[in-house]
Amino acid sequence: MKINIVGRQLNVYDDTKKQINEKLSKLNKFFSDECTATVTLSHKHGVANMEITIRAANTIFRSEVEEESFRSALDKSIDNIERQIRKNKTRLQKRLREGGLPVEDKFEIYDNLEDIEEEGEFIIRTKKFEYSPMSPEEAIMQMNLLGHSFFVFNDDQTNETCVVYKRKDGNYGLIIPE
Repeated sequence: MKINIVGRQLNVYDDTKKQINEKLSKLNKFFSDECTATVTLSHKHGVANMEITIRAANTIFRSEVEEESFRSALDKSIDNIERQIRKNKTRLQKRLREGGLPVEDKFEIYDNLEDIEEEGEFIIRTKKFEYSPMSPEEAIMQMNLLGHSFFVFNDDQTNETCVVYKRKDGNYGLIIPE
């Protein structure tokens, strides 16, 4: 894992860099060498703020912690990222099969459904549907007809798979892939 350490309006001392590298090296068991970790250190209102962002195979793990010291913030950040990995392990196994996480020997396997329910969310239903190219306006109309809060469609002009969704303020949003 490649580690970038950034200090915002402060100097990061060598012992702090060494400690960050040691703690993040414990996460190497989950990630391949191509992964990058960015650690940003700053002080906000006299409190140490640490933000860790790890990018692995199109997946982003992020933790931001405010503590009295950078040492305790680092410990909590590492715990948060490990929790994210454990909570989303099934999704990650599917997504990162080719690169990123060497999944086979790094995750425990659930023996029964109760174990999964204790860990958090999981997919309970899969739905397949055919869709034809349409404009975002047509997609909004179709979404409203179905009574859904979002709708996936193929844009008729760009041929991209996009999403329209209803915002909390009553307006609509459009998600377009890059």
